[in-house]
Amino acid sequence: MTRSQSLGGQHLRAWQREAFDLYQRTQPRDFLTVATPGAGKTTFALTIAADLMSRGVIDRIVVVTPTDHLKTQWALAAAGIGLPIDPALSVQGRLADDFVGFAVTYAGLAVDPNAFHIRIASRRTMVVLDEVHHAGDAMAWGEAVDEACDPAVRRILLTGTPFRSDDNPIPFVRYNLAEGGVMVSEADYSYGYGPALRDGVVRPVLFMAYSGEMQWRTRAGDEVAARLGQPLDRAATAQALRTALDPDGAWIREVLTSAHKRLLEVRRDVPDAGGMVIASDQDSARAYGRLLAELTGEEPVVVLSDESGSSARIAEFSAGMTPWMVAVRMVSEGVDVPRLSVGVYATTTATPLYFAQAVGRFVRARRKGETASIFVPSVPRLLALASNLEAERDHVIGRPIKDEADLFAAEAEMLAEAQSDQGASDELNGQYAALGSDASFDRFVYDGAEFAGAEFAGAEFAGAEFGGGEFGYDGLTDSENELDFLGIPGLLEPDQVADLLRRSRSKRAAAPKSPVPEVDEAAVFARRDDLRRQLHGLVGAWHHRTGQPHGVTHAQLRKTCGGPAAPQASAVELQKRIDLVRQWALRASG
Repeated sequence: MTRSQSLGGQHLRAWQREAFDLYQRTQPRDFLTVATPGAGKTTFALTIAADLMSRGVIDRIVVVTPTDHLKTQWALAAAGIGLPIDPALSVQGRLADDFVGFAVTYAGLAVDPNAFHIRIASRRTMVVLDEVHHAGDAMAWGEAVDEACDPAVRRILLTGTPFRSDDNPIPFVRYNLAEGGVMVSEADYSYGYGPALRDGVVRPVLFMAYSGEMQWRTRAGDEVAARLGQPLDRAATAQALRTALDPDGAWIREVLTSAHKRLLEVRRDVPDAGGMVIASDQDSARAYGRLLAELTGEEPVVVLSDESGSSARIAEFSAGMTPWMVAVRMVSEGVDVPRLSVGVYATTTATPLYFAQAVGRFVRARRKGETASIFVPSVPRLLALASNLEAERDHVIGRPIKDEADLFAAEAEMLAEAQSDQGASDELNGQYAALGSDASFDRFVYDGAEFAGAEFAGAEFAGAEFGGGEFGYDGLTDSENELDFLGIPGLLEPDQVADLLRRSRSKRAAAPKSPVPEVDEAAVFARRDDLRRQLHGLVGAWHHRTGQPHGVTHAQLRKTCGGPAAPQASAVELQKRIDLVRQWALRASG
């Protein structure tokens, strides 16, 4: 069988034809297809719809989607194969004779599920539940889908990310009893990222991870400094990540600059290649938009979910030449922007579901040899998700939470905390203040092949911890120009990228090591420890003399003298601050 074949005028990929043949043989009422984002689930479902309609099995099509934008996207795709569906039909509206069906969102379906039940029951209807895991987002949505779609003669369930962290069952999905008494979802056909990558259906993804020094102030006025990604407790890790993503900090500026440089390299060969920044909230999205305009000289498209015309802006960006788009949640699963080649993951959301949906926006292949580059903060959870991009997970109901390392337990705990204590988040906003940051390239993760280990400073992130293909900056390349070849369309295939990385690592391993000069660490440590005590004593004396909080004084010293917070400062930096406090005291006394 060739990689793609045609069926009734539709050009089908090998997996689509295989799944279609399976459907034809079994003719089930419900059929769950799990296919990686970008694989072509829409074409598959519409091919089945066209076949069933041509054979008189159905005479109406209803498509249920997560967003309004996807309703329009489905309508356009369906019109392309001669199946006109109405994306704007209201609950009580009449379907015009020009249409063979309509599209509605899950939220719209939940407004009056009984009305949609009557509509679906009145004709032989096929229902397509797009990104069906959303039917488990809330009990009301699941119940509405169950009630409204129950009379359908055929139901096609589509998803690229079926796994959820909760126990809400997804309507019309088959669950089987598994070991430990849990119920596990079962797909009728699965097509994961790994097979799609090998078939050339999707692009390989290169994750460019950036670390750096972060500084922030706590409620008590204490300054904290830490390297992004170093082992910290949960609260400090979250604050370090927030500091990195602060629109006024140097980290995000440097990462956006690097990402834009990467995009310009790709646009030399693909002039319409685009980039997207995924932001945590609307204020950050607007700030990133202003920063990109400053850095690139061109206004990006900023897409916010609660603003009118958001879907039109996505469509305009998709068809245009504008380099950058910034979005919060509007550009999620199913949204088709094939020209996206470079991404910046600038959000604190780090659940497996959301990460997979976000990465899915960049994997759609248009031509041979393309890759996608996604810039991410170098934090353990995101690196683990990047390394396990090929993992296929089913929805598990009743999974016991045994330890904090459990993937589902961690996600469930995080979601529960976010939902149960919104007030705490608001209070934290008043306690925390970002003071400064910088960015440095840390490593990249390439998941098109398996690699063992990593070579870079900071071995706490060794590849053995996360698995997959991780490379430190030093192990990445032995040529300044070698990075340019990764991700330039038409040059390297996934296996060639893997081979290049292996050869770079081998060359570095064989290179003679430079001798490291011996340092009397005990003497250095003792000197710094003594200077830190002096500095804290002088800051305390300055507080008693002026009433100025310790944290404010430390911040002024660092602003004037430079360098990190006191625990990480060098002996020279500490001495400069000591001298400055003494100068303040002399001036105040004079």
